[in-house]
Amino acid sequence: MRATKLNPTVNFRRRNSRSSYATLHGRTHTFPDGLRIPVNDQGAQACGTVVENNARNGVTWIHSYVSQDLRKSFCVYDGPTPEAIREAAGKNNLPVDSITAVSVLDPYFYRS
Repeated sequence: MRATKLNPTVNFRRRNSRSSYATLHGRTHTFPDGLRIPVNDQGAQACGTVVENNARNGVTWIHSYVSQDLRKSFCVYDGPTPEAIREAAGKNNLPVDSITAVSVLDPYFYRS
């Protein structure tokens, strides 16, 4: 098997619904008391509100990863700029530790 050197300068972009290109961003959050979203109608409504507020800034919440202790999350967003993502977080009263443009690395792309 031949090793493939990855080019870290490649910036993968994804087409959004407005037929323009937006960069994927990763956002980290710290929740000192833990992130607790109930698995019921109240939790669904809370997530729906976040999605609606994000949309006002052209931001789409793709998915999130939450640490086992519920105190840290890493969320992936499709949005026009880090500033738009930060503004959407503010509308949702969510803390922002950092925002970083990210690329998709699919290990199955390298199958022979």
